[in-house]
Amino acid sequence: MPDIFTRIINGEIPCYKIAESTDYFAFLDISPLAKGHTLVVPKKEVDYIFDMDAELHKGLWDFARTVSHAIKKAVPCKRIGVAVVGLEVPHTHIHLIPINRVSDMNFAMPKLSLEKEEMEKIASDIRAAFIL
Repeated sequence: MPDIFTRIINGEIPCYKIAESTDYFAFLDISPLAKGHTLVVPKKEVDYIFDMDAELHKGLWDFARTVSHAIKKAVPCKRIGVAVVGLEVPHTHIHLIPINRVSDMNFAMPKLSLEKEEMEKIASDIRAAFIL
């Protein structure tokens, strides 16, 4: 059975899509730590990031780098923080989180609850800044 990220990629579950390539997909986290918190995933289901083959692994990081530049242009922040936790969904994913302080990356913090319109605006702003 496909995992939740594969179902998002396949359009079975709606998302706030940021970018897509042949092998990778980026979308806003629906329980973000910060506005613009984005998940970058390979389309291929691989549970653990270090189990990915070298080419797919490198491509994921290249894609995440490109997405991070778009987020940085669209969302006011000092940096884009990066986290790979991998326990909540059995599908490799990279968190790209706009941050101003180290504490902004604390996953124990309460998540934001943003209205659909705000999520759509954030996604649109990031997509507008996206250049492959």
